[in-house]
Amino acid sequence: MGDVCRNDVQILAVIGLGNPGKEYSGSRHNAGFEVLDRLIDRYCPSMIERKFRASWGFAVAEGRKVLFVKPLTYMNRSGEAVGEIIKYFGISPANVIVVHDDLDLPIARLRIAQRGGAGGHRGIRSIMDHVDTSDFPRLKMGIGRPKHGEPVEDFVLLPPYPEDRQAWKDMISQAEEALRSVLATGLCDAMNRFNRRD
Repeated sequence: MGDVCRNDVQILAVIGLGNPGKEYSGSRHNAGFEVLDRLIDRYCPSMIERKFRASWGFAVAEGRKVLFVKPLTYMNRSGEAVGEIIKYFGISPANVIVVHDDLDLPIARLRIAQRGGAGGHRGIRSIMDHVDTSDFPRLKMGIGRPKHGEPVEDFVLLPPYPEDRQAWKDMISQAEEALRSVLATGLCDAMNRFNRRD
């Protein structure tokens, strides 16, 4: 049965995945953090690190109160922070969008999905384990696959290749725009706009 897109699902939390610490800044795995930082600059939530293993804060974004979260548990344990914080604030996983890197998409390709499997992404697997469902929206950002035989574990922790840096910057900017679209007009409209195949 085809997945019916629901534009009435209100996104109440935006969660960007990454690894804390300067040594991971700019790495492919930190794409989610980069996009969250741009949204934080735009909507100015007061980010704090109390109570949960995350940097988090609320702001009015596109007309409603939205929770912004950067888990500080390291990627593979993202679900520990996410499960705790959304449960505390009474936010359903269906009203959360998770922003993350994706090896299976070509560099700079965006894909918004209403739900899905982990696709080998340990941060997403951890969230699924801790919220007991795979039924939460995601914004996936393509990082492509290693070109030079690097192990995937190393590849995701390194910055984009020099020849991909402009495409990377453009993707981060477009991902911010896609999330603003999700918040403003809903998942379906944003999917129609940003899930292009070109």
